[in-house]
Amino acid sequence: MDFTKICKVSIIGGPSSGKSTLAENLGRKLNLPITHMDAINYNAGWEEVDAQKRDEIYRQIIKEDKWLMDGTYMDTLQERMKVSDLIIFLDYSTIAKVLGILKRAIKYRGKERKEIPGCDDRLDFEFIKFTATWNKLKRKRVYKALEGIDEEKKLIFKNRRRLNKWYKENFNEKMNMDYLK
Repeated sequence: MDFTKICKVSIIGGPSSGKSTLAENLGRKLNLPITHMDAINYNAGWEEVDAQKRDEIYRQIIKEDKWLMDGTYMDTLQERMKVSDLIIFLDYSTIAKVLGILKRAIKYRGKERKEIPGCDDRLDFEFIKFTATWNKLKRKRVYKALEGIDEEKKLIFKNRRRLNKWYKENFNEKMNMDYLK
């Protein structure tokens, strides 16, 4: 893969699949400005932004020459994928994602999320339920959106071990897993 030609990257996947961690690491390696879609979707205190306003911001970003966006947000997914040079789908099992939110909750409970200013990490029933049902409710829609996208533009990882192996093979180092600090 010739990373010098990659200027627009979409990292997608379910909650707590590691999109933000990968974005921080890959953005640094590729020298791309990072947009955490959750940071646009939420104001301080987890107050949701109007969906129309949010999607317009996303659409403005994808018109730029260089960007890396992490987040799935289905309303603009197809548009982002069409203009992406690289799409990375973190298609992990439900168990892996639920374990991911539990690990993150233990490690960062009550601390502000670096990628979502003004929002402390939280763990509640609604988020666990959203995570536990994501594969059942959204995975097929993501695969449908990926249809028709050139194969060489897509990377799909089924687990963190494979993602970490790919990253180490391509960048000669392990990913920094503590970017939130």
